Amino acid sequence: MTGNDISYLIGRVSLKDRKAFATLYDASAPKLFGVCLRILRDRSEAEEALQEVYVKIWQRADRYVAGNVHPMAWLAAVARNHAIDVIRARRPVATDIDEAYDIADPLMSPEEAVVLRSEGRRIDICMEELEPDRASAVRHAYIEGLSYEELAETHRVPLNTMRTWLRRSLLKLRECMSR
Repeated sequence: MTGNDISYLIGRVSLKDRKAFATLYDASAPKLFGVCLRILRDRSEAEEALQEVYVKIWQRADRYVAGNVHPMAWLAAVARNHAIDVIRARRPVATDIDEAYDIADPLMSPEEAVVLRSEGRRIDICMEELEPDRASAVRHAYIEGLSYEELAETHRVPLNTMRTWLRRSLLKLRECMSR
């Protein structure tokens, strides 16, 4: 199948033509599966990723512009980017808040970085006004995403007590930040 044929099929898929989608799948699935398999290095994970790739192709076919890039290159890029996203999703969440704080945001301007650091310092100062166990509960809840139940168990307090701690701590933080 030529590049023009694939380009035509992508155009038909953008119009939600199911028959064209099936033909496109038959023509490109082996290559896109190879892309996913090469990156993910796990057959079952690559098979699952391939299905998600075709969902993205179905949803985003209208973004393909014929002539800008070879159609198979565009399809391979969708597969490659999705496989990389799968790998990124495997990474564990930073366990140390300081590690997460030091990750640079390439889209942030220097001015935004200064404002963010300033706000971070203000939050740190306000957190110091909380009792240590309350500050720890707030960090675990809002940075690490622990549930009320997990926090109550960790701090060995009843569930409703934990809810009260967090609510009152957030009120104190809001008051401190507004000064």
